[in-house]
Amino acid sequence: MDLDDMANVRQEVFTGALPGWKDVELSVDEAYYEYRSHEEGVVADYIPVLAEADPDWFGVAVAQTGGRVHGVGDCDVEFTVQSISKAFVFALVCDAIGHDVIKEKVGVNNTGLPFHSVMAIELNRGHPMNPMVNAGALATTALVPGASAEEQWKLIRSGMSQFAGRSLELDGAVYHSEMVSNQRNQAIARLLESYGQIDRDPPEVVDVYTRQCSLRVTASDLAVMGATLAGGGINPVTAEKVVSPEVCRDTLAVMASTGLYERSGEWLFEIGLPAKSGVSGGIVAIAPGKGGIGSFSPLLDSAGNSVRGQRATAHLSRTLGLNLFASDVDPTRVHRPGA
Repeated sequence: MDLDDMANVRQEVFTGALPGWKDVELSVDEAYYEYRSHEEGVVADYIPVLAEADPDWFGVAVAQTGGRVHGVGDCDVEFTVQSISKAFVFALVCDAIGHDVIKEKVGVNNTGLPFHSVMAIELNRGHPMNPMVNAGALATTALVPGASAEEQWKLIRSGMSQFAGRSLELDGAVYHSEMVSNQRNQAIARLLESYGQIDRDPPEVVDVYTRQCSLRVTASDLAVMGATLAGGGINPVTAEKVVSPEVCRDTLAVMASTGLYERSGEWLFEIGLPAKSGVSGGIVAIAPGKGGIGSFSPLLDSAGNSVRGQRATAHLSRTLGLNLFASDVDPTRVHRPGA
């Protein structure tokens, strides 16, 4: 039996549950107060408008699949979703065109190189490799159904809003700032076209992609969006079905392996959750079957990931028992002398 055959095997699912909600609230508060004074990192400045972010902003939120949401700090401050959009647009495209097509056209393997790498495309003979780097995200956006770029944009905005459980708005200032400074993405789109990886007009693809990155969200929104993926595609607040459970599985698998760029292995080793970061300072992390974590702090490490957000998520992963790889001794198998 090969890996493709395995997709047809019946699967059992058991994901456990979060601790009591009071314990969740306490852990979220602890994560916020423990790390709010940390000052490591720098605010992104390669997109001019993002450099204006307040470095003191910090918010953390958790949403459970059952609908409860708890946030603390600047969890309702809006910021642009940026690269976090890649995960949710990937889910929307998977839902529209299917597992096999997206795997073939975009790929699911880590490049081990920075998110905007051109070398990764050339080294892989034009294949974008995965949807969480810019090349793969552009290829994914090009696959969004629609007869025109405007139809694609409407589908993306509607789908992202369904994930958040509220209507998300475009940040025009950030969109225009990015459009005058995204020459690398323009070049990547042209390179993908030259390899036959996208069949739409490259400038239009980049425009739609830039708009999706410029949607405004909050840390609380990210928690709800993550909980939607954690709960089989059902938004925990609206109870609306956004995507299928199979799409959630595929999206979480890609997020786990590639969501934090070249730091993805380290993240999985230390924290053990599928996640996606954005250069505005947002991070969304998902505990399948349990809920989502959203964080926001503009101070970034050298790979473009929020420093406070990583630490807060690590705290919650440990205190709430979320690490996918954590295990304990089966008490029925412990040898007892004389037994």
